[in-house]
Amino acid sequence: MKKPICYIIGAGDPYEGHITVNEKDYVICADGGLRNKHIFSRSPDLIVGDFDSLGEIPEAENTEVYPPEKDDTDMLIAIKKGLQRGYKTFVILGALGGERADHSIANIQNLAYICENGGMGFILHKDTVFAAIKDTELKFSKSCKGYISVFSLRDESKGVYLKNLKYELDGQSLFSSNPMGVSNEFIGEEASISVKDGILLVTFNGSIEDVE
Repeated sequence: MKKPICYIIGAGDPYEGHITVNEKDYVICADGGLRNKHIFSRSPDLIVGDFDSLGEIPEAENTEVYPPEKDDTDMLIAIKKGLQRGYKTFVILGALGGERADHSIANIQNLAYICENGGMGFILHKDTVFAAIKDTELKFSKSCKGYISVFSLRDESKGVYLKNLKYELDGQSLFSSNPMGVSNEFIGEEASISVKDGILLVTFNGSIEDVE
């Protein structure tokens, strides 16, 4: 992943690992995600939220406090801040699990929001990567192993191509009401997933370093 990255960490399941942040990258902690700031190689650039999860308002000068009664979740506020700063690639941690299952669903929808605003977002959760693509292609290196699943985040996503996977598609549609794209598999070849008109949620075992 060579492009500048906006990293966002939320209050979901903690990420087990350490991330080296480059000079051009940007780090945002969303509310309770501040508890996990230690996974980054430097302090966050911005802290946002209503801080109901954290339980206190941080004293850091780079803190933006929002009221609990608002239209956007703390995670979506963080995403909008990254977009405003010109970032197109987002890596989101602490987005799934935790105490609120509804926030996990909201964060999957946030991947679609990033797509609709000209970017691409990845959620890292345990050994699985979640990504969403709109009217474009996602390529995978031949080193990828394990399962890969594809779901439509619109009623219908048209012109879906799955190449060099165990089960291929050649321009068919996927529907939000039918999970026929679940449990595909890598076969040791350079693979790709693309959609002509729609938004796809892609989940796979591996690393964002394996995609382009």
